[in-house]
Amino acid sequence: MADQLYIFDTTLRDGEQVPGCKLNTEEKIIVAKALEELGVDIIEAGFPISSPGDFNSVRDLSKATSRPIICALTRAVEKDIEVAAEALKYAKRKRIHTGIGTSFFHIYHKLMSTEGKVLERAIDAVRYAKKYVEDVEFYAEDAGRSENEYLARVVEAVIAAGATVINIPDTTGYCLPEMYGAKIKYLMEHVKGIDKAIISTHCHNDLGMATANSIMGVTNGARQVEVTMNGIGERAGNTSLEEVVMTFKSHKSLNIETNINTKNIYKTSRLVSNLMNMPVQPNKAIVGRNAFAHSSGIHQDGVLKLRENYEIIDPVEVGVQESSILLSARSGRAALRHRLSILGYSLDEDKIDEIYEHFLKIADTQKEISDEDLENLMGKVHGNKEHIRLDFLEVKTGKDLIPHAVVRLDILGEKMKATGTGVGGIDAALNAIRSIINKNEVIDEILIQAFSRTTLALGKVHVQLKNEGGKMFHGFAAHQDLITASIEAYLDAVNKMGPLQFNMIKVNEF
Repeated sequence: MADQLYIFDTTLRDGEQVPGCKLNTEEKIIVAKALEELGVDIIEAGFPISSPGDFNSVRDLSKATSRPIICALTRAVEKDIEVAAEALKYAKRKRIHTGIGTSFFHIYHKLMSTEGKVLERAIDAVRYAKKYVEDVEFYAEDAGRSENEYLARVVEAVIAAGATVINIPDTTGYCLPEMYGAKIKYLMEHVKGIDKAIISTHCHNDLGMATANSIMGVTNGARQVEVTMNGIGERAGNTSLEEVVMTFKSHKSLNIETNINTKNIYKTSRLVSNLMNMPVQPNKAIVGRNAFAHSSGIHQDGVLKLRENYEIIDPVEVGVQESSILLSARSGRAALRHRLSILGYSLDEDKIDEIYEHFLKIADTQKEISDEDLENLMGKVHGNKEHIRLDFLEVKTGKDLIPHAVVRLDILGEKMKATGTGVGGIDAALNAIRSIINKNEVIDEILIQAFSRTTLALGKVHVQLKNEGGKMFHGFAAHQDLITASIEAYLDAVNKMGPLQFNMIKVNEF
């Protein structure tokens, strides 16, 4: 039977300490609910004494969530603990997280104190917190640089005082993996009563080893990890939630499991990135744009033959729809054929060879080949496949006005018109078109992108359609009017879907 690893998420506390990442209470609630849905066990909601905003956030998050433990941070100060307890009043499950520095640097140069006085303050803080909540976590700040013998004495004393969880932070990201693992092992072997508490890791990424240190901590006895989404946090960041979770999911032999619903990882990552205005680096493990992207021809061929050739994680497991085959000058015929098939083209070997020669000429002039580039390439090689063309479009919309569209299509030289209404201009125009075209398709996605920030921006639209069999078709268009671009992109995709039936309403006058 696998051991349970508790996921303690501090995105809303330690992660929010990044400059520019401040969230208001409403935004914190959105993130907290997403973390609850993700399956985290503990949410560190804030540091209540630090500001009225943090106090309100902890209080309101306590009301808004039900399954996770809500945790509030304090110093080893009675007033901090009192305020934290008040903020946690409405939490269904609550925890106070209190502590003090235990390294030589913190004892003598930050606290201006002594080992004995720090030990007393640690005990007193835990006992005082215990008056308000049963679940008390103690952190030994800068434990990574603390002497193991003294750290063990502090840990033993706070467990005896009632601490239920012991946090061993590598606050400065100093430790090497073997150092941090050995520190956890030392505590497991030398602390009387260690079985009465859960040991927790809290690692920072100053040397790029936060995840490795956390994994070593767990393999040596820790059963809680303190993490953030996307690894955000002060300086170089905290241990990344997604990296730890997927490490243990990938290495079943470690016999560790979590409560995380991994298929929610990617969407939670995007949510945090957007709300905190913290873009995820493209090469970030698990959630980066390139995490499941392949551009080398050798890799592309291998992945297309068997995903496991170059991927240890199925992207679907973290909520990514599929691996990305990025076309470039390094791509081979297999990747080109694969991408063209997605766009609705089925070509024999002779045609692929012909297309590939043209493809390489384009690839030599630009870094990456887009679907739009391929569509243009196929048009140049095979001629125009456009059977349906937008001949006229008029849309009326506005506040308190039911959107109304008039559409005229040119279908193989025949003009047909229709009108439609909808929830918006695009919807109204599409409903008009569907009254002409008898096609059971589902719009899977409409992506709209502006090329500048001005009112004269050119809008680029990518439409994805699914037919009854689930096959995907892609359409592209660009126009200064976004409704026009959207309709032309839709028709571009429809043109690729094969034979169509029409409600033949020929138009002589319009």
